[in-house]
Amino acid sequence: VQLQASGGGLVQPGDSLRLSCAKSSSTFSMDATAWFRQAPGKEREFVAAISWSGETIEYDDSVKGRFTISRDSRKNTVDLQMNSLKPEDTAVYYCATGTVVGNADFMYDYWGQGTQVTVSS
Repeated sequence: VQLQASGGGLVQPGDSLRLSCAKSSSTFSMDATAWFRQAPGKEREFVAAISWSGETIEYDDSVKGRFTISRDSRKNTVDLQMNSLKPEDTAVYYCATGTVVGNADFMYDYWGQGTQVTVSS
C-alpha cells in the first residue's frame, strides 16, 4: 500500500493551497481516506476524512468552512483544498487510509509521508 502526499509549500496568511494524496491500486479495499496534521511540539490532529463513495465526509471544527476534501476515483487521489490559511495551519500534513471514516488516527492503517505547509507573512 502506498500513499503519496504532495502540494505543500510556503504561503502567506489568507492564501490557498491544494494538497493531493495519490493512492496505489492496492488501497482499493480501503474505503476511508483522511488528512491529519502535526505542528512542531504538538500531537498529530485530525483535519478531514472522506469515504471513497464521497457520501461520508468529516471535518475538524478548526477547518470547517475553509478546507474542502474531495476524491477523484479516476485518478485514485484524495485532495484537500485549503483556503483562508492561517499561521496556526502550519504543520506537516499526512494522508492516511483505512476502512472506516473517523477522526482518530488509530482508525487508519496506512500512512503516507508528510508534506510541509507553512503559513507565514
